[in-house]
Amino acid sequence: MNRNEETGGCSMRPRKLALWILAIGVGLGPTSAYGQGKAIDVNKSSMKVRVFKSGAFSAFAHDHEIEAPIAEGRIDSSAKPSVQLRVDSRKMRVLDPEIAADKRADIQHTMQGAGVLDVEKFPEISYQSTTVTKSGDAHWEVRGNLTLRGKKQPVVVEVSLESGHYRGFASIKQSDLGIEPIRIAGGTVKVKDELKIEFDVVPVR
Repeated sequence: MNRNEETGGCSMRPRKLALWILAIGVGLGPTSAYGQGKAIDVNKSSMKVRVFKSGAFSAFAHDHEIEAPIAEGRIDSSAKPSVQLRVDSRKMRVLDPEIAADKRADIQHTMQGAGVLDVEKFPEISYQSTTVTKSGDAHWEVRGNLTLRGKKQPVVVEVSLESGHYRGFASIKQSDLGIEPIRIAGGTVKVKDELKIEFDVVPVR
């Protein structure tokens, strides 16, 4: 029996075999899933969603501030720039420090429930850019698709770079994503359809 037969017909030397396995491992890693570029430092990056009140008795209600931790993402600043990120909807938290803890817990429960995020059915929120256009010195307009509750919606993001931080904002409408804005007290207090998303993203150095 020759060496090829002993190895099942594979004549690949150990060194080449090791390099081949390494190449497969790299190909299945985060770079493959999120393209080229730098990974987002999730410990130094932040994202918040602001929900605003409206209605006849809105003076008696509260605006809401929601923390949406970035679970994973990448930024590519090459000749073909792009950005991708992912949020675990189950880890989003209502901050609202000015209201009582029990009331905050009620808002959290409503947000995670089937009528809003439906986190058990849709645990992932993602954004994938389609075009990145320079709009000034260290400023860009990013167009891409936000996927939330299984629906994909085009979203435009304004981005600026300052001291290694990509900061920016975007506005979305809940109704575009199949979410009916919450109403209470017969509709005299409700939240606005439009939400504002603010972010501060730092690439891994």
